Amino acid sequence: MQEQKWRPDEIMQEKALEKKASMEAISRGKSGIDDQTQAVRVAKEFQDGMVVNLGIGTPTLCSNFVPAGREVLLHAENGALGYGQVCGLGEGDPNLINASGQPVKAQPGMSFFEHAESFAIIRGGFLNICVMGAVQVSEKGDMSNWFIPKKGMGTIGGAMDLAFCARKLIIIMSHVAKDGSYKIVKECSYPITAPRCVDLIVTDIAVIEVTKRGLVLKEVAPGWTPEDVQALTEPKLAIAPDLHEIEVI
Repeated sequence: MQEQKWRPDEIMQEKALEKKASMEAISRGKSGIDDQTQAVRVAKEFQDGMVVNLGIGTPTLCSNFVPAGREVLLHAENGALGYGQVCGLGEGDPNLINASGQPVKAQPGMSFFEHAESFAIIRGGFLNICVMGAVQVSEKGDMSNWFIPKKGMGTIGGAMDLAFCARKLIIIMSHVAKDGSYKIVKECSYPITAPRCVDLIVTDIAVIEVTKRGLVLKEVAPGWTPEDVQALTEPKLAIAPDLHEIEVI
């Protein structure tokens, strides 16, 4: 079977459908945080001097929310380091793009290089954080994101290298799938991209830390309770003593 690759716009559309289905699957009528708020929360993890890779889809939004006063070098697998925010519609250089194919703003001191050098940065362990999406994350931190059996399609890209080699892997995704099924699972049923690689999961309703003892619920979306989140999560969640609402400031 010939491999079918998704265009960036198709992936963004798929993410939007997942978000809508996630909310429709919740009978209590509560809403979660939107993609941009998720990106703001993830960007809080970026510390001064870090090198951060942003994957395709929602992760690329994080470039717009790097905390003020922090110098964060954003890395794109296609060969850029130190780029800035996503450009507005009709702006920017079409040759300077992020992983989602969106033009981004040039920054003083940024650099460009070929794919091989980009992967030397990845495989050399120079990435402090990688942010990417996923279709499933297990309670052990296994992650699946490159192939969807129900659709019979997928592409590996650089996800395996990034998941294995980044010092910290943050997954940003909707909490449940389009059909209402679990995305945070006891064991991945889809082909695994990398085992025991995920450190933090930021969804539309929760922030969950992956530890050696299991999953720890750290933050919940406004109006949500730990019981609500557990109902949409297959593995048992431990509740952090300092559990609080998702903070973006």
